[in-house]
Amino acid sequence: MRAIAAGLAFLGKRLTQAMLVMLAILVIAFAVRTALGDPLREIMGEAVPESEREHLRHELGLDQPWPVQFVGYLGGAVSGDLGTSMIYKRPTLEVVLAKFPASFELVLSASLIVLLLSVPAGVYCAVRPRALGAKLILGFSVLGISIPVFLTGIFLITIFSVWLGVLPAFGRGETVRLGFWETGFLTLDGLKHLILPALTLSSIMLPLFIRLVRGAMLDELGHDYVRTARAKGASPLRVWFAHALRNALLPLVAVGGLQIGTLIAYTLLTETVFQWPGMGFLFLEAVTRADIPLITTYLVFVGLLFVITNTIVDIVSLMLDPRISLEGTR
Repeated sequence: MRAIAAGLAFLGKRLTQAMLVMLAILVIAFAVRTALGDPLREIMGEAVPESEREHLRHELGLDQPWPVQFVGYLGGAVSGDLGTSMIYKRPTLEVVLAKFPASFELVLSASLIVLLLSVPAGVYCAVRPRALGAKLILGFSVLGISIPVFLTGIFLITIFSVWLGVLPAFGRGETVRLGFWETGFLTLDGLKHLILPALTLSSIMLPLFIRLVRGAMLDELGHDYVRTARAKGASPLRVWFAHALRNALLPLVAVGGLQIGTLIAYTLLTETVFQWPGMGFLFLEAVTRADIPLITTYLVFVGLLFVITNTIVDIVSLMLDPRISLEGTR
């Protein structure tokens, strides 16, 4: 019972922190919306008489003090109303949600690539630190960190699209609609279009995670329980993966959850290079065409994704290691 109570207290504290962070994000979004310009200019244009402009300003509540306007904005945000897009003439949240599946599938694919490549590569570099392969992997990881993501995308397009002609260079390809979700996972053309953007996006985190896995494994391999397992005759693979790697997962989960937010941020560059129709490409279009409601809605939505991801990481970390206290210490 004590453990259940502690877990519920931990969950309550994290949820409270998440709500406070979202409130701060909404404050920033409201300030950005207010600072970027007069929304009436976008709605009515420049040639509208001042009397009509003032009448509409009163109807929209824009002549109220800013605390009153913020309360109205906060109430709209709670109900899902974050304004209407100047470009699409639709609710901004609806526009962002329509682009979310493309960005989500791109981030998910990049995360799977990072996971499938970094774990075996990091373990290999830890258990065979002097091998030529380990030195090459670490050398390439340094190179990968140094190259900007857009150059990686252009490099992959040049090789696989221009020179070899085996993979498409832009677009999302053929998709299938499953209710409100439009996916490219279920078509061969969609998967082909996904390969290069996913590889490009994964190149940001792959070098970091190889080094994280390597460092965590080196730390765990020096503990007494590993020597005990070897003394009992456990095979090297069992020692590496069943004992050491399992205990090295906690810091990887914590860092990995935080880096997913970084991947979402870097979709801006990746989606621009590959003309991928996701949220990042939508945000750049909104900035170019000064669609202020769409810009602020994107900021709120991405902030919400960060908050949800971090909260899930905290809960998973608690499940992996119940010794984590409410203050986050062990």
